[in-house]
Amino acid sequence: MTRDEFNAFCASLKATSHVVQWGNADVWKVGDKVFAICGWNDGTDAFTFKATDLAYEVLQDQPGIRPAPYLASRGMKWLQVYDERGMSDASLRDHIVTSYELVVAKLTKKMRAELGL
Repeated sequence: MTRDEFNAFCASLKATSHVVQWGNADVWKVGDKVFAICGWNDGTDAFTFKATDLAYEVLQDQPGIRPAPYLASRGMKWLQVYDERGMSDASLRDHIVTSYELVVAKLTKKMRAELGL
């Protein structure tokens, strides 16, 4: 997946917003909560997302995938795909959707209603 494809996919999810921060990373949010990030890893794109407990345990040691720098070190279940052999584009899209859904589920009922979710 390219950065442009990542951004287009995240933009297609309902009620999302995009900011560029943290050293030119594309940061995607829903209800002001981050669900996906595309940043740099040694000059190539790296894709970061929130993971379920099971996905985190299964995927964190796979080639091309690691616990997300900074986020996972704070005890959060975030993964980073830093090499194209880490997972297919279809799997990455599925995990981004799951991350989005995990974040939406933690929003208040009021916020979800305001966002139409």
